[in-house]
Amino acid sequence: MKNLLVQFLRLLVATIIFWSIAFCVFIMIRYFQIGVEGGKAFEVGKDIPGLDTDGVPITQWLEFGVFSGIVVGCIYAIVEFLFEKLRLNKLSTGLVLVEKSLIYLIMLILSTNFIITLIEEQIDRNLPNEQGWWIQNKVFWLVVGYFVICSLIFSFLKIAKDNFGRGVFFNQLIGKYKKPREERRIFMFLDLQASTTIAEQLGHFKYSELIQQCFYDLNYVLPNYNAEIYQYVGDEAVISWPFDKGIKDNNCVELFFKFQDRLLKKEKTYIKKFGILPKFKAGLHGGKLIVTEVGTIKKEIAYHGDVINTAARIQGECNAYNETLLISQTLLDKLKLHKYKLESIGDIALKGKESEVKLVSINKNS
Repeated sequence: MKNLLVQFLRLLVATIIFWSIAFCVFIMIRYFQIGVEGGKAFEVGKDIPGLDTDGVPITQWLEFGVFSGIVVGCIYAIVEFLFEKLRLNKLSTGLVLVEKSLIYLIMLILSTNFIITLIEEQIDRNLPNEQGWWIQNKVFWLVVGYFVICSLIFSFLKIAKDNFGRGVFFNQLIGKYKKPREERRIFMFLDLQASTTIAEQLGHFKYSELIQQCFYDLNYVLPNYNAEIYQYVGDEAVISWPFDKGIKDNNCVELFFKFQDRLLKKEKTYIKKFGILPKFKAGLHGGKLIVTEVGTIKKEIAYHGDVINTAARIQGECNAYNETLLISQTLLDKLKLHKYKLESIGDIALKGKESEVKLVSINKNS
């Protein structure tokens, strides 16, 4: 329940900010338009905030724009959240977008009728009072068109975030990684245990459904630990954190055990559908590496360096030592894991590395 609440609140804040800006932009345009039509000349910096149209200061209408943004943002957040949790896994992205667009269109027509009436009645006193005036009003339909476009932009940004990952799409837009940059990050390589045996037992179709469901559950817990999905590779997920965020509150370790708890909580569902309870193993390491944008036909943010290779090799040692979570000593030294059982594995020669790496296993206390 806490996870759902945190995810909803993040979505709520984003939608309120987006729609508050959208409403304020519209009100500013309409406010100045009416003023110009009335023969008033505006000089930016001179007339603001003292600007007044028919006795109504612009600050009052910006406050109204923020209020409208809060109301519409709340509605959008609820619709988006319900679609994401109840329908998104079952429908294609295109169909979800069409359904949401229809809902938004109906909502916008109803809400815009109310909003445009308030604005025009206060700023433009010459509006007719008869019911249904808005059907023939060009301004009303221009406003509907404006907010339909805003709705499509909002949906596009949401889909882009879901497909590229949090922050990735924005970083590509501003060209942050056009040139290689050095960053400190933590990586976790998370892999399904006994994947070959499970694939043989289930068959490729059922096995694919299993992996799909596991990663849905992984994504369910990700937001609370500031984690980012770097890649899905078969039955393996590569998870990343900015170094400070991964260290904070032991996020990089807590995520793994929270994911385990999530699978255990749904044990009956997994056994009923697949006949097994999936278990995962993971390797953790962190440090400096290079981040850059690669590709032209298909662009991607890529990480290059020893850190990511070492994290992958550490995960590969889990089977050899019958452990589910291994971490490098250098990363462990940055964490405060008082509630976990730590056991040194020793200095291990990882494949492809000249120097040995000291590994430690992490388990819950009995």
